Amino acid sequence: MKIQLAIISDIHANIIALDAVLADISKRGITQIYCLGDLADFAPWGNEVIARIQEKNILCLLGNHDQRIAFDEAIIPLPHHDAQETLNREIAINLSKKEISAPHKKWLATLPYNIELTFKIGKSLRKILLVHASLQSNDEYIHQSTPKADLSAQLKKRAIDILVMGHTHHSYVQQSEDILFVNCGSVGRSKEKDRKATYSIITLSKEGVEAQIVKVDYPIIEVAKAIYSSDIPDFYGDFLIK
Repeated sequence: MKIQLAIISDIHANIIALDAVLADISKRGITQIYCLGDLADFAPWGNEVIARIQEKNILCLLGNHDQRIAFDEAIIPLPHHDAQETLNREIAINLSKKEISAPHKKWLATLPYNIELTFKIGKSLRKILLVHASLQSNDEYIHQSTPKADLSAQLKKRAIDILVMGHTHHSYVQQSEDILFVNCGSVGRSKEKDRKATYSIITLSKEGVEAQIVKVDYPIIEVAKAIYSSDIPDFYGDFLIK
């Protein structure tokens, strides 16, 4: 017996990247798809991305960007952004606040912060915890270099085997203290050098648990041109192609 899950995250209004990833998942015959949030901001298709996730009945978490849009929260500058990115980020997020429809904002406000999944494989139970950023926060960054001892201890208390997250836009798979840590990367705004649409596949079987990072090509230039033709700052088009 084998169970496969596709985990996507951080679409950031990039419907072209999302559709490329969904097509790849479909070709692989995977029917269980989960999204870790951040559907909005930085590309022209925020409403279209939300509609696609709804249309496909994909269980989705509330990302930090979704939370800001749904509840009209203040835009707080991030310490790792320079003055240029801080200004462009504020313009882009305020544009999303204006353009995301009221029904979509209402739907975003209903999304959970985490999902705990339990699967029975033979006589064994496998538990997966899905979060956007971390166990405690929608804004905390858990990088591959982040010490995992305390996190592992918390997860062991809950009998969690796998923690899957997004938020950093950098994918990785890391085993630590009998816990498998997986960052599934970003579908629509990868910060990795290749900028490809990135997601993860989790495979559960009697042999154990495996995680795979998948990278999908999509027409990045087309997305950048759409950003340049919109009111979104050119900064976000440049980011994808430079």
